[in-house]
Amino acid sequence: FTLNVLTESQILQESPMEQDVESPITIRQPKLPKQAREDLPKQVAEKEKARRKIQRYVRKDGKCNVHHGNVRETYRYLTDIFTTLVDLKWRFNLFIFVLVYTVTWLFFGMIWWLIAYIRGDLEHIGDTKWTPCVNNLNGFVSAFLFSIETETTIGYGYRVITDKCPEGIVLLLVQSVLGSIVNAFMVGCMFVKISQPKKRAETLVFSTHAVISMRDGKLCLMFRVGDLRNSHIVEASIRAKLIKSKQTKEGEFIPLNQTDINVGYDTGDDRLFLVSPLIICHEINQHSPFWDISKDHLAKEELEIVVILEGMVEATGMTCQARSSYVTSEILWGHRFTPVLTLEDGFYEVDYNSFHETYETNTPTCSAHELMEMTAREGLPLSWSVASKLNQHAELETEEEKDKGTSRNNKEQTERNGDVERMENESKV
Repeated sequence: FTLNVLTESQILQESPMEQDVESPITIRQPKLPKQAREDLPKQVAEKEKARRKIQRYVRKDGKCNVHHGNVRETYRYLTDIFTTLVDLKWRFNLFIFVLVYTVTWLFFGMIWWLIAYIRGDLEHIGDTKWTPCVNNLNGFVSAFLFSIETETTIGYGYRVITDKCPEGIVLLLVQSVLGSIVNAFMVGCMFVKISQPKKRAETLVFSTHAVISMRDGKLCLMFRVGDLRNSHIVEASIRAKLIKSKQTKEGEFIPLNQTDINVGYDTGDDRLFLVSPLIICHEINQHSPFWDISKDHLAKEELEIVVILEGMVEATGMTCQARSSYVTSEILWGHRFTPVLTLEDGFYEVDYNSFHETYETNTPTCSAHELMEMTAREGLPLSWSVASKLNQHAELETEEEKDKGTSRNNKEQTERNGDVERMENESKV
């Protein structure tokens, strides 16, 4: 790197304003050859990779980190206006709710005022011999109030329509029908907005970390789910997907490729009875995307596990879905979840203080593929315990060290005896 430092003569040539301002030292990147740029040290690349912020596909709160841009067919949002209104934020939803009612009341109030103005009712106010279209309508304000009373079916009885106004009768029918449609649409929109099952998903929790450890002699990926409410999720099911970029054999690059992770859909274990927290287990076998991934390999991978829990809300019968994700740094190799369920006097108690806690356990650092090959090579039974094997290796290493120490001591003792015998012979001579 080269530093451009101003000399004293250059500083004196500058203007007084420029002299008062501190000149920053500019750092220029050297123009390296193409081959040198391609052969940068791996340590620098790893540091830059570590500095980069982890980009999630699905955030921990379940919201998808995807923004739709350059959407030209915006008319499709208006064709499904009900869903569009429900998806809006509360402040916009309430603003539209008030605006729709106010506009309809003003619109029909203006028509009632025009009918009274055209008929001449406003010119015969107080004339007992004149039969107006609407009694006691003497201006736009009273027409607006009559519009509100008609559409909301309040009917105070002071302003009433007469039978000598056919155009007013037709307008009354039109406003009553349209008012009922507006009420049904807006009240239905607000009801769905209030009773959205997204709020029910807030009480469905996922563990902050996923773990990889041994279970029944097999390497497994596990995470924990729980429900904080006493009302249960009916027909609850769990799914998991691996989000990772992929390049095909033909050279096609697929960003954010989705691969299914088997969490028991072939055995029915993905159907949950979610009364107490459950540990969801994925067995790492030949069909698993983690088949060739070891502990060291996992730390270098850029992947994300998206977990989807869905079911029906018992109180409303609406479908609810909760989502979460785990990136590489949130997958703990060689850990297990701390038990949270205890048996009390007549009931089971769940301690959610320990819901996210894990503890270390004896787990091989090799991949499941290497572990199976090692097991098959040594002809071990299916019930073989990895922990016992690791302990056996540790005992063998300890015995070898003891044997080496004993042989070393014997050798030193022999050499020492030889030196003593040599010195005695020399003294005799």
